[in-house]
Amino acid sequence: MNQNSRFSDRFDWTLCFLLLLFFLISCIAIYSGQSSNQYEGNFVISQIKNYIVGAVIVGIVMYFDSEQIRRLTWLLYGLGILLLVGLFIAPESIAPERKGATLWYIIPGLGSVQPSEFVKVFLIIALSKIIADHHLKYQAKTAGTDFFLLIKLGAATLLPLGLIIIEDLGTALVIIAILAGIILVSGITWKILVPIYGVLGALAGTVLYLVIIAPEILEKYLGIDPYQFSRIYSWLDPVNHKQGAGMQLYNSMLAIGSGLISGKGFTDRQVYVPDAHTDFIFSVIGEEYGFFGASVVISLFFLLIYHLTKTGLETTDPFNTYICVGVISMITFHVFQNIGMTIQVLPITGIPLPFISYGGSSLMGNMMAMGLIFSIHYHHKNYMFSTDSNYVAK
Repeated sequence: MNQNSRFSDRFDWTLCFLLLLFFLISCIAIYSGQSSNQYEGNFVISQIKNYIVGAVIVGIVMYFDSEQIRRLTWLLYGLGILLLVGLFIAPESIAPERKGATLWYIIPGLGSVQPSEFVKVFLIIALSKIIADHHLKYQAKTAGTDFFLLIKLGAATLLPLGLIIIEDLGTALVIIAILAGIILVSGITWKILVPIYGVLGALAGTVLYLVIIAPEILEKYLGIDPYQFSRIYSWLDPVNHKQGAGMQLYNSMLAIGSGLISGKGFTDRQVYVPDAHTDFIFSVIGEEYGFFGASVVISLFFLLIYHLTKTGLETTDPFNTYICVGVISMITFHVFQNIGMTIQVLPITGIPLPFISYGGSSLMGNMMAMGLIFSIHYHHKNYMFSTDSNYVAK
């Protein structure tokens, strides 16, 4: 074991550089986005503080190696569940209702903290441990053991999903994406997965069809709020809803389209988009920097996902590989959903753009996930060439 290798040799400088670029883009875009004066305050300063806290989180998580993280898995998972349950029973002074939902705790000195952002990372760790432990126990792979693994993964996901979906559909979709991504690489036979994914796809298509053709059925039997339907209608036809539910999407497309190839320039925005510094930050980038600026941002996310994939392939611990897959699934869905909803590819769900949108909890949750990647790279380099098969993490 090469215990004497230098920190600089083991640190993931590539990931650090990518996060630095996201930090710079975030501050520039938020500075322009807040110029609409929809909210009071300097969000750039707050985002810098969020990144500083995020960097501390990365340092703390990076300190733990994979064996230590595995031992903490169910403690973190249980803590996440308690925090979600606490939202339903905490007094309003601690967990206030905002925009019809109770999603945040108010913590003195830190402001609002959304526990679901951290629960996503805790769930990734839990699902990774379940798969790694399952394959270690059932080395003779059968359809029965695969189905048992699928049940365990579903059960671990169902509890946080049920607590989150009540108040936050966007985050619930992210959790489903994490589960779907991890299941694909879990080793479960396609004879089980294809029918399941096929049924779920057909079910989703049927629900969308009923939303458009017969929404009263969903209202009656599933208790769906008619307000949720307005998001679908405004997504399908934002022009005819631009004075109401479709205004945000219509203005976002107008802003991005008006940016053309090279954009209008820094702070030269002309189209008002609500929440431009948060969920619709991509519309700011598209309007001010055009196709070139938007392409640079998308390319950076591709490089990030490529680097995460490379890290997952290089690690020798299956537990670490599954963590990488979970983080990739989370980031990919966030990016695809957020950018897609600003250009009418997908309905609006309120999912932020990772590392760029303003938001403390979202950024800290993503930085916690990056801390896991830093840890994998750092500790993997520590013993990947070791001949000591009895290595145990300190």
